[in-house]
Amino acid sequence: MRCIALINQKGGVGKTTTTANLGAALALAGKRVVVVDLDPQANLTLYLGLEVRQSGPSSYRVLTGEVAFGAALSATSTPNLACLPTDLDLSGAEPELSAAAERELLLRRALNAWREEHRRRNGGAEPADYVLFDCPPSLGLLSLNALAASDEVFLVVQTQFLALQGLTKLLEVIELVKQRLHPGLKLGGIVPCLYDSRMRLAREVLAELRQYFPAQVFRTAISSNVKLAESPSFGKTIFQYAPDSIGARDFAALAHEVLSQEVLVRTAVATTEDPPKKKARAPLVPVASRPAAPAAPASPPPAPKAARPRRPAPPVPAAPAATPAPGVPASPQAETSLPAALAPARRTRSAGS
Repeated sequence: MRCIALINQKGGVGKTTTTANLGAALALAGKRVVVVDLDPQANLTLYLGLEVRQSGPSSYRVLTGEVAFGAALSATSTPNLACLPTDLDLSGAEPELSAAAERELLLRRALNAWREEHRRRNGGAEPADYVLFDCPPSLGLLSLNALAASDEVFLVVQTQFLALQGLTKLLEVIELVKQRLHPGLKLGGIVPCLYDSRMRLAREVLAELRQYFPAQVFRTAISSNVKLAESPSFGKTIFQYAPDSIGARDFAALAHEVLSQEVLVRTAVATTEDPPKKKARAPLVPVASRPAAPAAPASPPPAPKAARPRRPAPPVPAAPAATPAPGVPASPQAETSLPAALAPARRTRSAGS
């Protein structure tokens, strides 16, 4: 289960819009998502079309311990997306809880109790895949509770000059929380919001962010979009209000990047746990110090092979004696030196000469 806090001490940068629509995009991708409203203005609760009745379950009552985390969740119109809503009572939480023991860990304890109970009842299964915390525009007690309960932080940054100035302060706060409250907390990503590619300043700010944080800034920048501004007034996410808009396209791409992070982490863990086995090599020994190999016993030279006796050549049959023609005396030379077929011709030429 990934617990992510979306934070910025500056208001109006798109934290609530990002929490609602990123959560909806992950839920539409088949993930079980819980979004937690920690802003006393209750903008996330209104965005998702929810309303907390008087003294009803809310994030305020979870922090005070009146209601368990799981019992305070409310279903939304988006499948697989649940919300822990809030109301204006949350505005009095900071002064009320300031004297509580370990007040920065109240939300983490409530979250862990819900998680352990679900694991015990369901054979160790996690209750959700993602938990997104919508933090207020301040670095007070509510934001510290969200950071202590999270494993990752997404910085939601507006592509303007003042956003760069506040980014340094945010990084200092994250480092302080790592040292004192949550050593495992890490910066999971930077989400550029309200980006207008027609403005030179927006392009320059985005380029600066990617130069100083090349691995943390998401490739997807959430563009300024009228449909995104209109969707909260209807109590719908951008995927319900205008699924073909630029805003829906941007948040779908952002959700794809977040899911890709999960795949990369799993691959890195698998590679670390199962390193490839290497064959052990024998130590190298200098040639001069190697022991001499024993000399092989000399073998006697092979005995010469006996000459095989040659077979006698078959006798050549003698040519038959030529028969003399009638009236011609036989010539002893023709019988011994000329073949029988040429003897008559030779004798004929002799007679004519």
